[in-house]
Amino acid sequence: MARLKDFYKNEVAPALMKKFEYKSVMQIPKLDKVIVNVGAGDCKDNQKALDAIIKDIATITGQRPVVTKAKKSVANFKLREGMSIGVKVTLRGDMMYEFVDRLFSVALPRVRDFRGINPDAFDGRGNYSLGLKEQLIFPEIEYDKVEKVRGMNVVFVTTAPNDEEAKELLALMGAPFAK
Repeated sequence: MARLKDFYKNEVAPALMKKFEYKSVMQIPKLDKVIVNVGAGDCKDNQKALDAIIKDIATITGQRPVVTKAKKSVANFKLREGMSIGVKVTLRGDMMYEFVDRLFSVALPRVRDFRGINPDAFDGRGNYSLGLKEQLIFPEIEYDKVEKVRGMNVVFVTTAPNDEEAKELLALMGAPFAK
């Protein structure tokens, strides 16, 4: 079982139960899924670049990503409906906990001049979005084999009904929020 999942069951869930005084254990917020998304509109004609992104995201998450396609044609962007414009992965279960553990304890501290993640990036419904500027912060990625530095979005979807409970959940799980 994932280390963070054990920590959630033994430490985080009882702490949340005590702080918010839930009547049932089913009310305790938990991490539902984590979505990792890389937008790559510049590789709409270059399949090799898309393959490199797929390889990097598969290495980082441990799961093969899905190629996202354009839903509409946009003439200004030279984009047609159905063109490949990025990749995404939805992580659940043990894979999700492993990824979050590596993100919070290994990858984020490797960011240069890191002072913590923005505590205001909640959406009002208990979900948190985090933008990363480069994939190189993950130790699995070899610097020499990277064609282009790319950023990614990481979305934490929780079962929390509001931002306060979601923030407390992520903070107890080890999210390094800025003060």
